[in-house]
Amino acid sequence: MPTVVPTIIQPSLAAILALPPGISDETPESLAAWFVARGEPSFRARQVLDAAWRTGAAGPEEITTLPAPLREELVRAFRWDTVADSVLQLSDGGATEKALHRLGDGQFVESVLMHFPASAGHRERTTLCISSQVGCAVGCPFCATGELGFGRDLLASEILDQVRHAARRVAARGRRLTNIVFMGMGEPLLNLDRVLEAVEALNDPRRFGLGARHITVSTSGVVPGIRRLTGLGPQFTLAVSLHAARDPLRDVLVPLNRRWPVAEVVAAAREHADATGRRITYEVTMIGGVNDTDVDAQAMAELLRGDLAHVNLIPMNPVAHTPWTASPMPVIERFATSLRAAGIETTIRHNRGQEIGAACGQLAADHAGAPTPAVVAHRRERLVAQSAAALRGERSREPVPAAVSGARE
Repeated sequence: MPTVVPTIIQPSLAAILALPPGISDETPESLAAWFVARGEPSFRARQVLDAAWRTGAAGPEEITTLPAPLREELVRAFRWDTVADSVLQLSDGGATEKALHRLGDGQFVESVLMHFPASAGHRERTTLCISSQVGCAVGCPFCATGELGFGRDLLASEILDQVRHAARRVAARGRRLTNIVFMGMGEPLLNLDRVLEAVEALNDPRRFGLGARHITVSTSGVVPGIRRLTGLGPQFTLAVSLHAARDPLRDVLVPLNRRWPVAEVVAAAREHADATGRRITYEVTMIGGVNDTDVDAQAMAELLRGDLAHVNLIPMNPVAHTPWTASPMPVIERFATSLRAAGIETTIRHNRGQEIGAACGQLAADHAGAPTPAVVAHRRERLVAQSAAALRGERSREPVPAAVSGARE
């Protein structure tokens, strides 16, 4: 059975680790060993994994190829699903579906399912955005997850069961998931061991069997994690949440920039592109009057000029308790024109699911309850002051978030 215990066990993770492991944590080899240890043939593992990953079985009770006593033992030994009581909200005529998943310790994470019909030059796609942590340690102020703070890392099974849950839903409609992006709640590279276990299972033809090039792992700039990925040489897409090319502004928008400045982040991403031959996707949330100026466009063009890179410009989703709104579309188009003039491939992504709280973490934040008016007012005042100082070129004096400062180099 694979080891799923992190190097440092977070106190909030103790209750989960006391539960039976999730079936999604099991590799074909570990599950075969479990059966052999009980005097059963190793091919039983194949029967169970097919049921878990391919047939959409609701539990071991439905694996009729297994003897009844063995099914009962599986029920006691493993959790078939580590996410439960998922609340679904639909928008865009059903093309966007947001799920709020309750975990075994009562905490919540989100996933978002998006269907894109075939269009000129593009095949039909069904993309799932998944979470890697409960909450997030980075604390980007335009992100609803940042309002929640950091809860704990997810186990690989809790990451993977978001995928299995969505795969069952789309299979009922005659479709299958074509793309998976780690862009939900949390910073994937601060939970890198579990994320890599999940990616391995997603890519494994004996389990989910999705090609690595259809998997995207995002980061807000954890440089040691990027370098570790480069050493492993994976072929999945690396996405960097860039948001600003000037350190004073990025200190505010992406607080871990105070530890790993933007030039260092882009240098690590550039090394990754050189080593893997895979272009880097840079995500930029466009915030009106904050990071959408001509100066910011020029700084980004200079930072990325000549790189194997693609920039996605994304209008900011409305997030409660911030003073900011999305950049107007003409401003975003002007920004895109500046990047394209520098030879940087650039697209403008149109938001999906705004009527269901499209911003990452917003359903979970709503479930947690609204902060008091005094807290909201203080947060707004602080962000206005910080962004004004950043636009003057002043570096932030705020500390690096505690969970980020403790990350391993």
